[in-house]
Formats: sequence, C-alpha cells, structure tokens
Amino acid sequence: MPAVSNRSVDALVQGVLQGEVRSIARAITLVESRAPERLELLAQLFPHTGRAFKLGITGAPGAGKSTMTYQLIPRLKAKGYRVGVLAVDPTSPFSGGAILGDRIRFDDALEGVYIRSLASRGSIGGLSRGVPSAVRVLEAAGFDLVLIETVGAGQLQVDVRFVADTVVLTLVPEAGDVIQAMKAGIIEIADIYVINKADREGATRMRLDLRNALELGGKPKGWNPPITLTEALHGKGVDELVEFIEEHKQYQQQSSGWHTRRLQQLEWELQSLIHDALEQQARSITRQLFSAATLEAVLQGAENPFPKLKAWMGS
Repeated sequence: MPAVSNRSVDALVQGVLQGEVRSIARAITLVESRAPERLELLAQLFPHTGRAFKLGITGAPGAGKSTMTYQLIPRLKAKGYRVGVLAVDPTSPFSGGAILGDRIRFDDALEGVYIRSLASRGSIGGLSRGVPSAVRVLEAAGFDLVLIETVGAGQLQVDVRFVADTVVLTLVPEAGDVIQAMKAGIIEIADIYVINKADREGATRMRLDLRNALELGGKPKGWNPPITLTEALHGKGVDELVEFIEEHKQYQQQSSGWHTRRLQQLEWELQSLIHDALEQQARSITRQLFSAATLEAVLQGAENPFPKLKAWMGS
C-alpha cells in the first residue's frame, strides 16, 4: 500500500466517523497493512471505539457459516443493531488476498450493512491478525454489532475467542464422530452450539452426544452453552439462535465475564500488533545477517549459519 501522509490519515478519520463507505474501506485496508501510518489511524479512532457487540461465527468448512451469517443479518437488524460483517477467507497463494468464494452472495447486501472479506494471511487461528483493528474502524463508523465469520476452522483455530464477545460454533450432523477429537480444541471455546443442516439424519443424536461430551468436563459454572438445531438455508431455527445470542450478551454484561473477556481481547489485539512489528524486524535482521551470497554458501554447505546467529543473539 502506498505511503499515507498525516493529512491523509486525518481526512480518512473524518470520513470513517461520518460513515463514508469509501473511507471505511480504505481505513480497513490501511489497518490490515503493516504501514506505520495504521497506528496513527488507530490512535485517532480509539476514542470512538470499544462499544460494539462482537459476534463470532466459527466452524468447520461446509458447516454453513456463510449461509448462517446471511440469515442472521436481517434478524439482527430487526433487533435495532447497525451491523458490520468481517468475513475471513483463505489467503490466495498468488495475490495474498482473500479468496472470496461464496462471499459473492453478500455483494447485494442489505441496505446499511457493511461487509468486508479479510485474508487470513497464513494465520493458523482461523482469523487475520488485522481483525481487531478492522473492528475498531467499524465501531468508529457507528456499527454497534460486528459479526466476525472465521475461515473454516479446525482444532487449533480458536483465535475467535480473543475477538468475540459471543462465539457461535456451527457443526453438521456428520461431525458427530469427531467430537471427541475436537473436544480439547475448538469445541471448548463456544458460548452457543449450532447443529446446522438439521434435516440430515443424525442431528438429534449429535445434540445428545455433544451435550454428553461437554458434560465430561463437569457441570458448567454460570452460563450453560445451549445447543440448537438449524436449517440455515431455509432460515429454520435462526430466530431461536438470535434469542440465545441476546441472552448470552445480557448474561455477560451482568456478570464479570464481559470485563474479563474484553481484557483478553485487548491483550490479544496489542500482542498481534507487536507480533507484526517483530516479524518485520526479523525479516530485516535476516537480510542483514545473511546476504543472498551467504545463503547460497549455507545451502551448499560451505558456510555454517549458526555461529553467526549465536554471535548476534549473544550481542
């Protein structure tokens, strides 16, 4: 992304605060980049952020996350929310951008809803590290509910718990035989469980198996995660899901859970920004220590790289 002047950042901030779609898009592009100007942008937006409710939708590929998101949008709007959507997609190995896939269905989104695809950029946690910053842009633009849909998530892809106030895990009946394998990973992070495509055989049995698997860890304290059946393609069960989402939000706000989770989110956001900065430094130091000629010599076995690394680390 080309360099952005302080004056340009000031203008971008004003555009975001006025809810201008082009400014919102440019601001999200900037905070997704590693340009130093993104920190100035975030600093100016900060006083206008922190108030949106963040809803995470996660689950394995093919579980119907995008369809569920599409069904949730009008129902959340009907509750009075101004909805923004951040949909994380796999990163293209060629362009580095998001592979949009069925996000194309959102191009004709409902009026007043802002939807943006973000590239996962190789993250193994199901999210892009730019998500928290993109959330702040949407908050500053006046969106009071940000729906975050993760890339297809597996056992290790649990970062959504660090950005969302409520996490909805979407499963399908065929996943019943992998509950035990998932139990130590993504299956433990959800506040609400959805068995989608419930018209398929085994949905009711899976709900029982899932409840039994969750109870193996002992009786939950406080919030007891509900398990609901849906057919998102036809909108069946989605109204009940929205009610569970609202109930969990209220529960969080009335307990210490809201404050605790917000602290975790803030720490993860700052760690992500620091991680990006350190990663850039690591690339720069690598180039300083090992020129192309040196790398070639190491590859041929003519030079040992580790004494040089040892000397640098000990300095």
